[in-house]
Amino acid sequence: MTRHTLEIWVGVFVAAGIAALFVLAMKVSNLNTVTTGDTYKVTARFDNIGGLSIRSPVKASGVLVGRVSNIAYDDKTYSAIVTLSIQQNFNQFPADSRASIYTAGLLGEQYIELLPGAEDDYLKDGDRLLMADSAMILEQMIGRIIADKISE
Repeated sequence: MTRHTLEIWVGVFVAAGIAALFVLAMKVSNLNTVTTGDTYKVTARFDNIGGLSIRSPVKASGVLVGRVSNIAYDDKTYSAIVTLSIQQNFNQFPADSRASIYTAGLLGEQYIELLPGAEDDYLKDGDRLLMADSAMILEQMIGRIIADKISE
């Protein structure tokens, strides 16, 4: 009986470990929050998206308002076109809002921050954000600092 009880406890412990690894993997891969309800799509054009990927968060004032649903490359303008799926209950972003790519967290997760503008008209499904700030690339910033120091 004692050996059988020990085997059961080891099995429970292994199952709990596998469940913990699954939860950790979901957190890291951004699959832990699934947007529910209706969304509307807005596009933004960036010169450089850095490590942004599909399902990256779209935030406003730190609040999750949507997800990146598509990333495409425009070979005519040589820029990335990012489609944002914003939850319908956040439908009062002014039409002149700005999208910026930021990095957060220890793992360097990239996300899009929506900065509201001042227009009276709101973004609608299919609209395009006219102002977008590309990702800051760490290697480029270090290169500029080194070049400035050398030129002094």
